Amino acid sequence: MNGRPVLVSTEAEDPTADLVIAELNRRRVPVLRFDPGRDFPTRATLAASVTADGWSGRLTVGKRVADLSRIRALYHRRPNPYTPQSEYQADRFAAQENRRGLNGVLGALPGCLYLSHPQAIARAEYKPAQLFVASRSGLPVPATLITNNPAEAKLFAAAHPTIYKPLHAGAYHVDGEPAGIWAAPVEPGEITGAVGNCAHLFQAQVPKSGDVRAVVVGEQVFCALITAPPGVIDWRSQYRNLAYEPVDCPEPVRAALLRFLGEFGLCFGAFDFAVTPGSEWWFLECNPNGQWAWLEHAAGLPITSAIADLLENGVTR
Repeated sequence: MNGRPVLVSTEAEDPTADLVIAELNRRRVPVLRFDPGRDFPTRATLAASVTADGWSGRLTVGKRVADLSRIRALYHRRPNPYTPQSEYQADRFAAQENRRGLNGVLGALPGCLYLSHPQAIARAEYKPAQLFVASRSGLPVPATLITNNPAEAKLFAAAHPTIYKPLHAGAYHVDGEPAGIWAAPVEPGEITGAVGNCAHLFQAQVPKSGDVRAVVVGEQVFCALITAPPGVIDWRSQYRNLAYEPVDCPEPVRAALLRFLGEFGLCFGAFDFAVTPGSEWWFLECNPNGQWAWLEHAAGLPITSAIADLLENGVTR
């Protein structure tokens, strides 16, 4: 590939990545898109050597070749995991070697901007760490209890209106159909011994008038006020009935968001806030690799251009 390419690591069907790739193509920035968990080692080959200046060599995907020493940026979107081809020990071993070998090289490229670094994304996905860093960064955080003790959960829920939410939005199915586990109110009488089966996150309910999704790209912050129907706790359960409008980010919140990303070594984050009638923004969570494409269209936020700028210029904040 001529020039310094941008690597886009994502699954085959990713409309969000498609927007960024189209913009980079428009700017004539070379792009190599691939899915490490699916393309390696069948469709992709790696030949990397370490030098005093970093890793050099080639990543070949199909008929396209990228010089590892000249990678401009890596956009780590949503690649598939490295999955063994079977349950045989040799295949499990190969999948781990692929992950540590290819991921290890791609995570140590000289002069490469990471949006964001895969290891930083993985570390920032833990909600307990997010809540601590958010509080230390100066963002208001609702009272929170993480427990597998039903008695402690009952005491917490009796002290104030309480929300239960999962610690991770993983795949979940009901009667064979994919389903979401949304944040929902919980009363003390609804808490049973089943809480003892795993860790649960309980949080004081914020008396909110709306929600804000804040998308941070480098030092730019794009915010949309999300208004859901009355009584809806988790707006993600009502995508078809939401209203959006762009809003300015208060400067103290913006500064705290940049401190938060700096703590985790990220240059991107999709933050969710509950906003009170008094315009106070309460931190709920951050998705370090969250979706934003629908919000760009709904609220008129130029996020694609901001991400393309960062990938093209190869400069972090």
